[in-house]
Amino acid sequence: MSSLGKLMKQAARMQQQMQAVQAELAQRTVEATSGGGMVRATARCDGSLAALKIDPQAVNPAEVALLEDLVLAAVNNALNLARETAAAEMGKVTGGMNLPGLM
Repeated sequence: MSSLGKLMKQAARMQQQMQAVQAELAQRTVEATSGGGMVRATARCDGSLAALKIDPQAVNPAEVALLEDLVLAAVNNALNLARETAAAEMGKVTGGMNLPGLM
């Protein structure tokens, strides 16, 4: 029974640590750019987009498709960085165990 009790305490401690990391990740941001910095996307490490900045020089009515591609690239890069950061931080808590449904 002692081993089971220890395991339960460890699981509870890990859950508390994971909740703390998730709260910290919701505040932490990463940034990615495209088009040589003309489009800048900032994502939170909880997977949400925090900000999007477009250099006015990138706005040309004749090149809307290019701007759309630049925005898409910057946002996808920022969200990928956010996921990688979140996975790395959660991995520190879980000791590298792959726990489905955490992130």
